[in-house]
Amino acid sequence: MNRQLDMRKEIRGTIDRKIAGFREVEDDQLQALITQEVLDYGKQHYLSIAEKEELILSIYNSMRRMDILQPYLEDDTISEIMINGPECIFIEKGGQMERAPQVFESPETLENLIHNVVSKVNRAVNETSPIVDARLEDGSRVNVVLPPIALQGPVMTIRKFPKTPLTIEDLIERESVTREAAGFLAELVRCRYNVFISGGTSSGKTTFLNILSNDIPPQERIVTIEDSAELQIHGKENLISLESRNHNGGGQQVAIRDLIKTALRLRPDRIIVGEVRGKEALDMLQAMNTGHEGSLSTGHANSCGDILKRLEVMALEAADIPICSVRQQIGSAIEIIVQLKRHTDGTRRVMEICEVVGVDREEYVLNPLFVYDHNERRMMRQSQLVNRDKLQVAGSAMVC
Repeated sequence: MNRQLDMRKEIRGTIDRKIAGFREVEDDQLQALITQEVLDYGKQHYLSIAEKEELILSIYNSMRRMDILQPYLEDDTISEIMINGPECIFIEKGGQMERAPQVFESPETLENLIHNVVSKVNRAVNETSPIVDARLEDGSRVNVVLPPIALQGPVMTIRKFPKTPLTIEDLIERESVTREAAGFLAELVRCRYNVFISGGTSSGKTTFLNILSNDIPPQERIVTIEDSAELQIHGKENLISLESRNHNGGGQQVAIRDLIKTALRLRPDRIIVGEVRGKEALDMLQAMNTGHEGSLSTGHANSCGDILKRLEVMALEAADIPICSVRQQIGSAIEIIVQLKRHTDGTRRVMEICEVVGVDREEYVLNPLFVYDHNERRMMRQSQLVNRDKLQVAGSAMVC
């Protein structure tokens, strides 16, 4: 590994000197120059054909692409790439974590790569603003933490998404959800129930939100709101995607709260908030309670009851209002909760689908509709929907 790094560094240095005087070098010209330099280097030092090919690709990736991370980005079996400093890279493959053998040439190499990534989405990261969310051209989500916050050096996590978005049939085949439960949720989305998807980190919330969004009727106008655009909603012509902007992106900060307020003026039929993390919870609840039915969102929590408590805390951060008023708003706004879980073997599964009936004596009344049975290894129907008003208005067959 050290020998390869030394060779790459030497050849890369020669190439950098040769192109220093040129304003712009096309990709094919750079590829030809790299190839020639590697072949010339091979005349002085023995290199196998495989080593030459690897060097050419490695140098090109370091100059025009994502350096040593490029092969992992192209590998569809890898779902996450975690860089814990320049000499420590982990990947998640098939739901299992493993350490990668590659290392960056130096901390500066990693830092340059990070700055290149965030600059492409008009964001910046530095010692003053050491944390940033960004995305790659293929939609992969990127989170960056720089020193002095990250003690071991620059940290970057890349969450990849499938090139072909998963469908509900894919989840059924993987036994993440039963066909009955999937059909039930699809009908609720079509009938404009407000659905909230809850789960832990990497439990598949964004993927599930994307899948449910496909059940929105094509004639409806959709506004999506995200910190970093990840949703891949296809087949919807009347779609507007909004993305927040941090202080370190230059110019005025545009928070999720601002985007929700803006979305209300865009005449939406549906508002989809990628993830609720803070004060925007209150704005989302108010939108759901003021005629914008059929909204969808996600949040971090370990159970259906926990996400309601989290929403309470987030809403109270936004305004000094009585807790009983917040609970009434939550009880009226959130109608269905879908709880997801990522298991130790890497599988992701819907654990519970729960109806929020309302609030009684300051406590939420929950009606479990489907619950995962560990003995049967599948979701089991527990009860019927209590609030069927929207189903009846839509003339849904589920009422029968």
